[in-house]
Amino acid sequence: MKIISSVKEMQRYAEMHRMQGQRIGVVPTMGFLHDGHCELIRVAKNNSGLVITTSFVNPAQFGPAEDFNEYPRDVERDKHLAESAGSDVLFTPSREEMYPAGYLAYVEVEKITNVLEGKIRPSHFKGVATIVAKLFNVTMPQVAVFGQKDAQQAIVIKRMVSDLNFNVDIIIVPIVREPDGLAMSSRNVYLSVAERKVSPVLFQSLQLAKLLIERGERECSIVISEMTELIASKPITKIDYISIANADTLEELTALSEGNRVLISLAIRIGTIRLIDNILLTI
Repeated sequence: MKIISSVKEMQRYAEMHRMQGQRIGVVPTMGFLHDGHCELIRVAKNNSGLVITTSFVNPAQFGPAEDFNEYPRDVERDKHLAESAGSDVLFTPSREEMYPAGYLAYVEVEKITNVLEGKIRPSHFKGVATIVAKLFNVTMPQVAVFGQKDAQQAIVIKRMVSDLNFNVDIIIVPIVREPDGLAMSSRNVYLSVAERKVSPVLFQSLQLAKLLIERGERECSIVISEMTELIASKPITKIDYISIANADTLEELTALSEGNRVLISLAIRIGTIRLIDNILLTI
């Protein structure tokens, strides 16, 4: 596997392979890879001839009180996992490469970034959209692969690609979970033993919502109340939000109707660790 850290070298490499007729797939990550990332790489490999995995902890998507400095990093581990999953290139730019001195240009997607994660983390999706647009310009892919765990991010990126006419196919891969249902995340390493025991409550609450809806419940407030009660029964948890929204527009729903595509999502703090999860349902 080839390791590239320079933006200009990455662009030259990608351009050369495109001229040779290669279909390029990119998997943007913030590093500290796990099995969920490896599944994204495998999907990219199945949909392209050359896979570029990016590993860059993006400062623009962290707020001033968030965990940018503490975010886990292990480049050697990333190299091993990316290569074993089938990546051909690992792109590992420095902060200075991506945001040189005097940097001023940012990408913003309106409306759908003002709710859920965007309401709690106001500048987050400005940073996400900017770095993804930059990575598309640097790696020149025909296909890009993202995970469903970051559901709002996936919706924002698809909107950005459509509105700004990026010629990139976006593939969203279902959430990869631990045996007890916890969605795989680089932040899971922060959890203490006691916190890890509690963490499956996110998926349990989503499964409860699914069961209630399958049994005929259509009032969103009742579903959310039942989810809240389950989460509150566990120690050291605090709910940031629980949402039942239109899966395309993220508009909050009060009642469910036949044919609705619904995103049920939540963000929970377990101790000091903030975790997110979601499921998609068609009513």
